[in-house]
Parts: sequence; C-alpha cells; structure tokens
Amino acid sequence: MSDSNIVSLHNANIFQGKTLILQNVNFEVGKGEFVYMIGKTGSGKSSLLKTLYGDLYLKEGTGKVAGFDLKTLTWKTVPLLRRNLGVVFQDFRLLTDRNVYENLEFVLTATGWKDKVLMKEKIENVLQKVGLRDKGFKMPYEMSGGEQQRVDIARALLNNPKLIIADEPTGNLDPDTTDEIMHLLFNICRDYHTAFVMATHDYGIIQKFPARVVRIEQSGIKEITPAGM
Repeated sequence: MSDSNIVSLHNANIFQGKTLILQNVNFEVGKGEFVYMIGKTGSGKSSLLKTLYGDLYLKEGTGKVAGFDLKTLTWKTVPLLRRNLGVVFQDFRLLTDRNVYENLEFVLTATGWKDKVLMKEKIENVLQKVGLRDKGFKMPYEMSGGEQQRVDIARALLNNPKLIIADEPTGNLDPDTTDEIMHLLFNICRDYHTAFVMATHDYGIIQKFPARVVRIEQSGIKEITPAGM
C-alpha cells in the first residue's frame, strides 16, 4: 500500500462464513478521498464494508486499511484497527439509556482513554464539529433523526480517524436533513483530510454532491462515472 492510500485491496475474495460474496476485489482509497459505493441490494456492499473494519476476516487476496494487514487481524488487533476508523450507521446505534455525552464517553473509555479532562475536551470538540455543542445532556429519544445522525458522526470522529466508513448514513433521513448531513461529511473530508467510503442507494445524493463512484458487482468493483449509473 502506498503512503497515500488508506485502503488497498488486491485480488480479494470476500466471504460470509464459507459463502463467497465478492471475488477479485481491487480497490484503493487515498488520504482525504471521498468514495461512493453503489450496487444492488445483496450485491455485497455491507460485506465489503465489514471487511474494511474487521468484522469479517479477509481469507483470500491481500488488503490493508490504515496500515493494518487485514489477513493477519485477530480478535486482539481488531480494536487497534478500529481506533483508526470511524463507522457511521443508517440506524445510528446509540445507547438509548445514556445521554449524548455519555454515549461519546463510553466510546472513549472502550478505546483506552483514561484522562477525564482530555475526554471532556475531546467530546466537546467533536460535538462542536457536528453542530451539537450544547446538546450533550440530551437523550437520544429527545433528538430528531438528523441530530442523532450527527451524534453518530461525532462518535466516529472521536479518535481522529484516517477513514470513516458510512453505511447508508442518510437512509432514514428526509431530503433537507440529508443535505445537511452530506454538507457535514464533505466538510469533514475537506477540513480534516479524512477519507470516506460511503455506501448509498440514493443516486440523487451523488449528483448533488459529486465524488468518485464505484459499483459493487459479484465479479468485483467497477469504477464508473455518475452518467454511467
């Protein structure tokens, strides 16, 4: 993997258990690059994303993410990989019995932070980045879908990730809120040189917020232009 690439997969075969989901995947993502991932339902997008953040192990081919060799990952080293990544989900996956601040504090504690003062500074910093500086006391159920997604993005930013993986992050949002979230993601990509890989079914987003597009097919990954979607 070159120094400029955060993701590098070569001739990778992606499995769910013993079932081959994708074959001969060749895919690279550079530092600060925004990449859309499209494909039919069941095409393997989620399986590929799970491979990138260590939820599925890479059995065949070669792959590196943020400097970690995917072929040699173990249950002990997966947490180290994930400290260099952020993951944003469609369904937010916030802890419903804790407020926003406590949700973020939980992640910092789980990833090895111990200094309470530094943790407080980091939480306040990421909340400010996503426009929720004064919402740390809110419970998830008190927030709109867009606000909850912003919390999810703040959570993904906590450990200054080199890569953010977003799986249909706007799938449950209305059009205006979707625009707000996409502006936020592109601003993070630009301002912090964070690479993004975002799976989406919404081609309207790609036309409104253009970036590199790849299509997932059973035979691998195909680079396309928006006109070719």
